[in-house]
Amino acid sequence: QGQSVESGGGSVQAGGSLRLSCEVSRYDWKYTGWFHQAPGKQREGVASISTNGEEIYYADSVKGRFTISRDNTKDTVYLQMNSLKSEDAGVYYCAARGGYCHSSWCALDPQTYGNWGQGTQVTVSS
Repeated sequence: QGQSVESGGGSVQAGGSLRLSCEVSRYDWKYTGWFHQAPGKQREGVASISTNGEEIYYADSVKGRFTISRDNTKDTVYLQMNSLKSEDAGVYYCAARGGYCHSSWCALDPQTYGNWGQGTQVTVSS
């Protein structure tokens, strides 16, 4: 099944933008998700997209600011992050899920995902 590979993290000022990329290993995944872990906190779901792109879910904290998309020809999922805030800082992980759930509570639950990447660091300065 391999491992997801994230890229695109970096340092940005508050209000700025970053685009993260996740190359997902080829498998019969149903969703690919982005997860955020702030220092000292649990990993939380940020956004998830189904393999066919018809289902997209966002955490309330990022709605209107983040956009998840995918390019299946490149086996890559993107997370466009705009209007970044200090609380968005941390490590962002990409992971994939093998079963459908059709709701945000499971599509954003990190415990239901596997194929985790190593993460990419995002720093937001005020």
